[in-house]
Amino acid sequence: MIWFSLLGTAFKAGAEIYKNKQATKIAISEAQLLHAEKMKRGDIEYSGQIINNQKGDLKDEFVLLVLSSPMFLLAYSVFAEDEKIGAKLDLYFEKLNNMPWWITGLWISVVAAIYGIKATDIINTKKK
Repeated sequence: MIWFSLLGTAFKAGAEIYKNKQATKIAISEAQLLHAEKMKRGDIEYSGQIINNQKGDLKDEFVLLVLSSPMFLLAYSVFAEDEKIGAKLDLYFEKLNNMPWWITGLWISVVAAIYGIKATDIINTKKK
């Protein structure tokens, strides 16, 4: 008899969990519909769609590796006491410092675009 009461309790708990999962699916669906309607009206931007389109895209990781490579080489030169790499890194950063401002700005804009940041978010255009 005790098994039947335990089985009944387990069945009720399972039914409640299933009911909650269905309610969650409905709530998520309604939220997505509301979000899509706001995007259609222009109240909000298509940021969620941009995120969905970028799933599985490796360009972010590639840019991160490219930008991090001088740091990896710098760490290697310090810990391995390799003076040749250290001298080459000094030359690299010196040449990077002497680059024209428009190339630097263009590079920053490209990296920001890859990560979904608008140039207007980087440069504050509001006048105080």
